[in-house]
Amino acid sequence: MTTRLAERTIAVLGFGNQGEAHALNLRDAGLEVVVGARPGAGAEARSRALGFPTLDLPGAASRAGVVVLLLPDEVLPAVWPAVAPGLAPNAALVFAHGYNLIYSEIDFPECGDVVLVSPTAPGRVLRAMHERGETLPGYLAVHLDRSGAAWELAAEYAERLGCAPLWRTTVREETEVDLFGEQAVLCGGLHGLLTAAFETLVEKGYAPEMAYLECIHQLKYLAELLHERGLAGVRGSISATALFGDFTRGPRIVNQTTRRELRAMLEEIRDGSFAREWAAEVAKGKGWLRERAEQAAKHPLEEARRWVLGAGEESP
Repeated sequence: MTTRLAERTIAVLGFGNQGEAHALNLRDAGLEVVVGARPGAGAEARSRALGFPTLDLPGAASRAGVVVLLLPDEVLPAVWPAVAPGLAPNAALVFAHGYNLIYSEIDFPECGDVVLVSPTAPGRVLRAMHERGETLPGYLAVHLDRSGAAWELAAEYAERLGCAPLWRTTVREETEVDLFGEQAVLCGGLHGLLTAAFETLVEKGYAPEMAYLECIHQLKYLAELLHERGLAGVRGSISATALFGDFTRGPRIVNQTTRRELRAMLEEIRDGSFAREWAAEVAKGKGWLRERAEQAAKHPLEEARRWVLGAGEESP
């Protein structure tokens, strides 16, 4: 392992899902880590409880040779004017996602290298795999190479974080693919399909708990199999009846209309339409987003989930 980071204090700004995992893994790797957190928030208390020197965001950034920016996408532009003036000369910046590098107007006049190190899973998974002695694939990209050694810096950071194997990419490719994956499959597409399937069964009189078990609960086991064996492996492990349904009914869900929508969604990411829409929602206080999340949390499938897990006293 190279030692580009060994003599530099690492400031992790943001102590949420990714921030906590980064700070813990980097400390385990022998690096000096300080945490920057917004005063009074739960993150500040968690950081102190885990033994990290914890300062406000500008204070932590000013002490570091490497500043890791893990604040929410919508928060960083607002706090950056307070953080940037205190950066040490040639301080390197590490991002875990390229959203603000592509869509915001953040400027980096006083800093050194700006790199992207993006683990391919949530922070809790990154941390759990590190504790088991396992590694997680990651993406590397360079936004600004002012030292001539930005790729080496990114690679060492990723290695100490517990990421391997590593894929070199560009900031734009990582950002656009990540947003598309969230919207089309991992969040938007998946959540929409699961909810619609549950509702279809319940509307026809099937028990909500059975609808939950068949359409949502079992997804965990298929996802694990998919991770281990891929699509072909899953298809080789299911019954012939399920396989026939896969090939004959699946295309009725993901059809040409679906594909047109996928292409449109991707173009909205590429041309900045999605980012502008999200910025408008943030500017309005995210009220619409909170309302939708609250409504979704009250959906009958959540009651069915609680029943299946034994939390309910009687059937929904």
